[in-house]
Amino acid sequence: MALSGVEIFKLLPKTNCKKCGHPTCLAFAMKLAQRQASLDACPDVSEEAKRKLGEASAPPFRPITMGAGNSVVNMGEETVLFRHEKKFVNPCALAVEVKDTDSEESIKAAVDALRDSELERVGQKLRIDAIFIKEVSGDPAKFSQTVLSISAQAPDMPLIISTTNPAAAEAALEKIPGTRPVLYGANESNAEAMAETAKKHKVILGVYAANLDALSELTEKIKATGVEDMVIDSGARTAGDILRDNTFIRRAAIKKSVKSVGYPVISFAQRDDHMLEALVASLCIAKYSSIVVLSSIEKWKSLALFTLRQNIYTDPQVPMQVEQKIYSIGEAGADAPLMITTNFSLTFFIVSGEVENSKVPARLAVMDSEGLSVLTAWAAGKFTASKIAQFIQESGIEKEISKKELIIPGYVSILSGAIEEKLPGWKVVVGPREANALPAFLKTMN
Repeated sequence: MALSGVEIFKLLPKTNCKKCGHPTCLAFAMKLAQRQASLDACPDVSEEAKRKLGEASAPPFRPITMGAGNSVVNMGEETVLFRHEKKFVNPCALAVEVKDTDSEESIKAAVDALRDSELERVGQKLRIDAIFIKEVSGDPAKFSQTVLSISAQAPDMPLIISTTNPAAAEAALEKIPGTRPVLYGANESNAEAMAETAKKHKVILGVYAANLDALSELTEKIKATGVEDMVIDSGARTAGDILRDNTFIRRAAIKKSVKSVGYPVISFAQRDDHMLEALVASLCIAKYSSIVVLSSIEKWKSLALFTLRQNIYTDPQVPMQVEQKIYSIGEAGADAPLMITTNFSLTFFIVSGEVENSKVPARLAVMDSEGLSVLTAWAAGKFTASKIAQFIQESGIEKEISKKELIIPGYVSILSGAIEEKLPGWKVVVGPREANALPAFLKTMN
């Protein structure tokens, strides 16, 4: 059971030195109890206190890093049940399954598709995170060769190696030293052998059981062998079972401090029906899976899942924002039209994308509205005539343009007169309400 703030305070130096960034040791202790601070922030804490406080300051879910180099995937560290309480820490990883019985051509095509899966949305690059390589052949040599081949084709992608055969696991891991994959396949019958293999190669062990009780007992057994880093699978495969088990695991680890289930969860969404697979994967993303395994990844499916994941793992208390400044789109000369919008990321990227599609060089003035959309910022008093006028005047854009003309979003057409009063000599043009009407609108202005 985690310690209370007062119990933690008794173990701290009580000097109120403020080196931890908090005004008093008691305030720091309360943050530790709420898992909102790290014990490392206190430079004067004793070794005995570190030992006693280690569990209290550790997150309910063990932090684990899969992969090596520049393409690592961080998992665990979650501290809350709901994202309105606090931002979820590490976005779940999406992995696509490849079997060792697939042909070389099929495997190469799958790996190429995975490497080309990256797309950009609101300034973030999104991609498939890992490859799940499943042993189906029953041949350790064939399996290890498949693992080596895929690792060579995609050296920057973390791997999840799936086999229940310790010999096959050993053969495969010997081919890819230092890559820190997940070795998935430890169960009640092979736990000791798989644990030894995981320890020898310093990899993450994937553990599965038939139900939550059996899983809890198995992780305790494996931890006793010296394996610390695990991902867990309760055996749930239907949508209802995944929802139930993932929720129980999350609640047990966070609310009851049950360490035996305090590990990242791997879920399997593979279905023959791609739409059904996308729906099950969406459930896994929304409800606490750290790794979601898919059978394939089509463009429509990846866009839907990437967007959902991005939204869920964005801090709901801090809107996504872009820098306040005037952006040039295309070869914007002195006569290029000047538009203005807010700095909400989604607004910016949609508007700038439509301007690019128009092929009309233009300037887009992005004003700081604390990350709010146009209508929301206007209603909140963040996107007003006075603030728009001040931004335009302070930007110095007058020196770079040949005509003083500002295009405002159609949804705030009511501001046009007031802006002209605040900006003497300027003409305010009311643009379209929706961004998708910008290409036609800009072409009519030329």
